[in-house]
Order: sequence, then C-alpha cells, then structure tokens
Amino acid sequence: WYSMALVWNLILTTLCALSTCLLILIKVLNKQKKNAELIFNQTKCDAVKVECNGRNYDIIKSIVDIGIPVMGHIGFTPQLFKKFKTQGTSEKNHYKLLDQANRNQEAGVFSIVLECVNTATAIEITKLLKIPTIGIGASVNCDGQILVTDDMIGLSGFYPKFVHKFINLNNIIEIGIKKYKK
Repeated sequence: WYSMALVWNLILTTLCALSTCLLILIKVLNKQKKNAELIFNQTKCDAVKVECNGRNYDIIKSIVDIGIPVMGHIGFTPQLFKKFKTQGTSEKNHYKLLDQANRNQEAGVFSIVLECVNTATAIEITKLLKIPTIGIGASVNCDGQILVTDDMIGLSGFYPKFVHKFINLNNIIEIGIKKYKK
C-alpha cells in the first residue's frame, strides 16, 4: 500500500504535467463515502474510481449523490481479485459483467473501466451502455483506453502483456539506493 502522502505527491506531480487530462484517483476504498469525500477534496482530482464487487452499488450512488463524479470498474478488479485472469469468457461471467455494467450506470457512474474483459463482452457492454467504456486490456472496441501511471513507469511490478512500459523506475531507484549505500 502507498502512503497518502505519496499518493498526493503523485497526484500533484501528474497535475503539473497534464493540463487537459482527466485525473481520476483509483485508490478509493469501497467501504464508505467518507474516504471518497476526504480524498476528493484534499487531492483536487477530477473524480474517483470505485471497483464493483457486485454489492456496492449503494456506496457508488451515495458518493455520486454528494457531488463526487465516480468512474466504475468491472472485470479484473485488482483490489478484489488476486489472480489475473481474463473476464467474460464464460457465459455466466459474461452476463454477470453485463449486469454489473448496467447497475453501475444506474448508480450514476459517468464512465466505466473494463479491465481484462474479453473482446465480445467488451463490445456488448459498450453497445449496451449510454456512458463511455474505458478499456484496459479489453480490446480497442471500448470508447477509450486507459494507461495506469504505475504500470507505465515500472513501479507496479505488474506487467500483463497489454501494458507498454515506457521506463522502469524500479531499476533507477535501485541503482540510486545502491549508489547511496556506497
């Protein structure tokens, strides 16, 4: 887990570098709207992202109801699943994702991330919803694509085949620490 100080520093750095992008904080805990409100107000991000666990639609709605824009997230949800696996491949999982997408939209999300969702399911969800779908490893058929900063700069340690890593800061940090130790 990252400390909140590190999260805020990364957000401020990102805000300085980006002037026309939407900044969404992804580390909102699904437990309560209080966390979302605190983080949203202190970081000045544009929105928060809440991973769908199939039971938290009321939490999503309560965050939306206090005026905080929420991006939904279905498919592979890193805070909930430990094993990385393509979602939507079985008929049962396909329909579960369609239901989750629709229920997120009904709860008031302004867009939804489809992570590691197979192409056919991503296409059907994108056609079903009135809100934009944002893909991460979910084919080019979503309305938009997302790039996770930690993955892009090599800090996450998580490198699925669909992630292009532009730099490996872990290696640079390690070199710096070794030089410091000398």
